[in-house]
Amino acid sequence: MELLKERIRRDGKIKAGNVLKVDSFLNHQMDVQLFAAIGREFKERFAGEQVNKILTIEASGIGIACVTAQSFGVPVVFAKKTQTKNIAGEVYTTQVESYTHGRVYDIIVSREFLGQGDKVLLIDDFLANGKALEGLARLVEDSGAELVGAGIVIEKGFQPGGEMLRAKGIRVESLAVVESMDEATGEIRFRGED
Repeated sequence: MELLKERIRRDGKIKAGNVLKVDSFLNHQMDVQLFAAIGREFKERFAGEQVNKILTIEASGIGIACVTAQSFGVPVVFAKKTQTKNIAGEVYTTQVESYTHGRVYDIIVSREFLGQGDKVLLIDDFLANGKALEGLARLVEDSGAELVGAGIVIEKGFQPGGEMLRAKGIRVESLAVVESMDEATGEIRFRGED
């Protein structure tokens, strides 16, 4: 998706530890017009899958998931990182390790919103080590729903997550795959570029 790659090059900031900051347009301040284009792209890529639920994890995936869900005309369910009084009854839960935050979270989805007959598309902003998506896939499996794939805005192709998820048979569609980043020069190379 060239529009996204251009935006990453223009506004992304490379930080130590292979961190790509895109908080000016993706996961802090959100460019809703860009999100609309992202949602349409995911709809096109997963057009034949009869998706009836979008699943993401709080917090930075929620905005993208909501706009993508508009394109599909389906609801969004997001896995919460903490049990709250608002989640009553039985839940699906698993643990995920956050690359960005360097800690392990319990993620929770109410059984009321995910189950047999659902065709679920995972949506997230980043794919690095793949632990968040792996956890979301476990929740889908535990619920008896069908996982149709994962839509990722930015994949770090030099980290193992994408390869690991694809090896497990999960269809991963990433709109921009970063092959390398150079903190000193600010250069970002995407998959498919010479």
